Amino acid sequence: MRAAVLRGGQVRTRVIDDPVPGPGQVLVRSLACGICASDLHFMDHPEAGAYDDSGMSTYAQDVDIVMGHEYCAEVVDYGPGTDRRTAVGSRVSSLPILRTSHGRRIIGQNPDSPGGFGELLLLDEALMRPVLSDLPSEIVCVADAISVGWSAAARAELTSREVPLIIGCGAIGLSVIAHLALLGVAPIVAVDFVAARRETARAMGAHILVDPAEVTPFQAWNDVAASSDSVAGLIAVGGPGCVVFECVGAPGVLDGIIGGCPRGTRIYSMGGPPGGEHLNTLTAKRKGLNIQFGGGPLPAHWDDAFEAVCSGRLDVTPMLGRTVGLDEVPTALNDARDANGPARIVVVP
Repeated sequence: MRAAVLRGGQVRTRVIDDPVPGPGQVLVRSLACGICASDLHFMDHPEAGAYDDSGMSTYAQDVDIVMGHEYCAEVVDYGPGTDRRTAVGSRVSSLPILRTSHGRRIIGQNPDSPGGFGELLLLDEALMRPVLSDLPSEIVCVADAISVGWSAAARAELTSREVPLIIGCGAIGLSVIAHLALLGVAPIVAVDFVAARRETARAMGAHILVDPAEVTPFQAWNDVAASSDSVAGLIAVGGPGCVVFECVGAPGVLDGIIGGCPRGTRIYSMGGPPGGEHLNTLTAKRKGLNIQFGGGPLPAHWDDAFEAVCSGRLDVTPMLGRTVGLDEVPTALNDARDANGPARIVVVP
């Protein structure tokens, strides 16, 4: 098959062996696959794999790795020990996890589990879901990105006494906003330096847009919380609660949130610099902060997000940019670094 292959820090498009489905696995053809910031972090920071003792994500620079974990695909064939519940030729997707003879692997981040930047990949039949929709594959593949922020928003269980603050309006921040909007949360405050991202946040359901070059996020949050009809009267009884979704992943952002947020703030850290972060835990303790670090989407939340995208209940078209072929993947990966670009460039092998 043809694939955009990562090896030695470089991505090149060439011909490699077709993957062969093992027990419980399904061979599928990639129809569309989104380029994620996680792909960039993975290829730029091979040292991060050294800290993953699970073996799920392994960047060995001297072997071929086919990235891409946000896919819509077509069933081609089944491996042994499968139930063959979905007909050959059907469109499918899944959580990007593959069970192998060596343990579980993240699809697109391990030599054992090639991803959607190739013509063929392997899925776990138990996790595979049929696409019950006529929407284009380029839209369906965005569901995995949506599931990350969707899960964070669901786990947060915001009350009417809380005002959310989303810092960073890339794909994950946008997915948080989208789910909060579907839940009827208001007002939703979105923060990003890039004007185009702020406008996409508005299209996905944000009510208040903040440029942190003009006003600090927490000053903006204070102004909104104090004047919002949804929290009227709460100032007199202790004020509204602040729930921050950190979706940047750059060094210093989370520590800045710890330093600037109100007492009792709940923080969902969905970013996470590949090199780690030094945090002022004494300040966090003094303020009584509650910090939830990532963790990925829960399977039930992934299914919910997948249904919302496939049914059209959640319109993800504001997040989409151009589509590219396999030969364009190396250039598209570099273009995906541009904060002024769309939240998703989609590879169509």
